[in-house]
Amino acid sequence: MFIDEARIRVKAGCGGNGCVSFRREKYVPKGGPDGGDGGDGGNVILKASPSVRTLLGLRHQALFRAENGAPGSGGKKAGKRGDDLIINVPVGTVIKDAESGQVLADLKTAGDLFVAARGGRGGRGNARFATPTNQAPRRAEKGGPAQERYLHLELKLIADVGLIGLPNAGKSTLISKVSAAKPRIADYPFTTLHPNLGMVMTDDYHSFCMADIPGLIQGAHQGVGLGDRFLRHIERSRLLVHLIDVSRSTGPADPIEAFRTVFDEMRLYNQALTQKKQIVVANKIDDLDEKKLQALERFCQDEGYPLVKISAATGENIAALIRLIQRLLAELETETTDLR
Repeated sequence: MFIDEARIRVKAGCGGNGCVSFRREKYVPKGGPDGGDGGDGGNVILKASPSVRTLLGLRHQALFRAENGAPGSGGKKAGKRGDDLIINVPVGTVIKDAESGQVLADLKTAGDLFVAARGGRGGRGNARFATPTNQAPRRAEKGGPAQERYLHLELKLIADVGLIGLPNAGKSTLISKVSAAKPRIADYPFTTLHPNLGMVMTDDYHSFCMADIPGLIQGAHQGVGLGDRFLRHIERSRLLVHLIDVSRSTGPADPIEAFRTVFDEMRLYNQALTQKKQIVVANKIDDLDEKKLQALERFCQDEGYPLVKISAATGENIAALIRLIQRLLAELETETTDLR
């Protein structure tokens, strides 16, 4: 199961109380104050871990709580600091305040940390309050309160390539052919109900990550068909591969309209998505409708989109598509390096 949202409650540890104590030793009838400080409370920390793939494990726990600090003791002994609680989340998790919706952190890289709730400070023992005029203070501080908050977590997949298109365009079939991913495949819309990730190996032993984004329909940017939840995953992709069914049996009547439906939903969700480099792929050429293909070829030539004709089912021309993807990713990497 793929879970890309979770709401959790986190609470740090409270600080330990300071201690009121006085030296009681033989031959020291009037020992001074020796109460130790309380330990600080532990923090709740979210950490991006490549070994975690979904947010599913966070949805079944009501509260994530760090350890309280221990109280101080006599002999000026400080209390033990509370242990931090580290919550591992997938790389690509966006952390928001559940009440305000404010983005608090975006854990894009493995090892990224965010302190979600800070522990209370340990209270000072009475030894801290001794002065020349008050050499036997009988007061100590209580430990500080722990920070507590509700968080909303969203996972945005981090993939080099995002496969987009209308439902049943053949995205799941393609990713199953070029990677070890095993998505559910069938000849009806909305077979893919969650994004699938696959690593694609190239002929020169390089690799790139590909995400199969569930089919987008009109109104996706408003949540129709869970589209807004799927569109967020495209934001992380460096290159988009737009599959369009040009077959006689299952393809849309107008391939240009199919392209524009998905393109408009991306634009309405986030204008920046339309600026990403995009390849148009005419899929299912094993059952080709020549008029649809010709119309798509003219459109891509006019708009400047690279066009590749494949059959994901038979594997025809997939190798050429992979080579083009690899070349464009290398160009994007060079552009990024030059900008630095």
